[in-house]
Amino acid sequence: MSGNGNAAAIAEEDTPKMRVIRVGTRKSQLARIQTDSVVATLKALYPGLQFEIIAMSTTGDKILDTALSKIGEKSLFTKELEHALERNEVDLVVHSLKDLPTVLPPGFTIGAVCKRESPYDAVVFHPKFVGKTLETLPEKSVVGTSSLRRAAQLQRKFPHLEFKSIRGNLNTRLRKLDELQEFSAIILATAGLQRMGWQNRVGQILHPEECMYAVGQGALGVEVRAKDQDILDLVGVLHDPETLLRCIAERSFLRHLEGGCSVPVAVHTAIKDGQLYLTGGVWSLNGAETMQDTMQTTIHVPVQHEDGPEDDPQLVGITARNIPRQPQLAAENLGISLATLLLNKGAKNILDVARQLNEAH
Repeated sequence: MSGNGNAAAIAEEDTPKMRVIRVGTRKSQLARIQTDSVVATLKALYPGLQFEIIAMSTTGDKILDTALSKIGEKSLFTKELEHALERNEVDLVVHSLKDLPTVLPPGFTIGAVCKRESPYDAVVFHPKFVGKTLETLPEKSVVGTSSLRRAAQLQRKFPHLEFKSIRGNLNTRLRKLDELQEFSAIILATAGLQRMGWQNRVGQILHPEECMYAVGQGALGVEVRAKDQDILDLVGVLHDPETLLRCIAERSFLRHLEGGCSVPVAVHTAIKDGQLYLTGGVWSLNGAETMQDTMQTTIHVPVQHEDGPEDDPQLVGITARNIPRQPQLAAENLGISLATLLLNKGAKNILDVARQLNEAH
C-alpha cells in the first residue's frame, strides 16, 4: 500500500467512534512540550483521530545522584516507554533522538525523524556572570554538564575551567545554577532551551570548532512497533528528509565506533549543494587526546514520495519507506566510512581507555 494509505484507513474505519492513538512520553516539562508539538502536527494531519498522551517516569528521571555515563544503562530514558509500547499500552513514543541507542531492542523502530532544531550546545551563566563567555570566566570557575562529550572537548579548549557533573531535568539544572553558588555556568542543548521558551538564558552558543554536538541532538524521534504498519504509515509523514539523512549518517558513525554515553564521541553534519558532510571525533576523558576527520558523499535531498520498498529494512533503527532508499544508504555508508577511517587511525584505543577510566571512577 502506498505511503499513508493505511493511515487514512485508520482515520475512517472507526467512525462514528473515533479511534484513540495513545502517545507515550516522559513526564518532564520539556518531554511534554516536545510530545505536544508532535501530537499537534498529527492532529492537523488526521482530524478523524483522537490522541491521548500517557506520561511516565524513566530510570534516567529517577536516578539523579549519578552521572549518566556511570549508570551503564543504554536505554536510561527509553526502557519504561518501550515496555509500554511492547505491552500495547501506547501506540507510539516521542523521544529526543539523542536518547535513543543506535541499536534498538527487537520489535521496535524509529518511524519518524522530525525536523531538527538547532543541534548546538548553549552556555547558561550564573546571574553574576551574565555577559561573560567561557573564555572570560575567572580561573577555576566550575561549569556543570551531564555529558562526557562536552566536558572532554571544553576542557581541551578552556583549560582554565573545571567541569563537574550536574543532573536533573532542565528546570532542576537551571535552579541549581541560580540558587547554589557551586556553578558559574552550565552547558545545555540549545534546542531544549528554545522549546521551553528560555532563549533569553542563552549566554553563548558553542559552534562546532568549540564543541561538536551529540548524535541526533536537536531532533525528535517517534518510536513505534516495527510490525505495526498502520502506525508506521501514520507517523511516516513526519519524516524531515534532510534531518533524516544527517541523523542516519551520525547514528551510523556512532554505531560503527561502538560509542555511547560512556565515551566522548561528537559529530557535525551539513548538507550543501547535493553533498552530505560528516565530521566526527573521539576524545580522551580529559580532552588531551583527540582524533577527528571529515568525509562527504554525494546526496540529493529527496522530496517525500510514496513508492518506497515494501520490505522496510531498518537503517540504524530507522524506518523511512516514504523517502528514497539510495540517499539513506549513502548516508549510512558515510557514517561507516568515517568511523572506519578513525578506527584505522587508532580511535579504538582512545575510546577503550576512556571507557575503562570512566568505569573505574
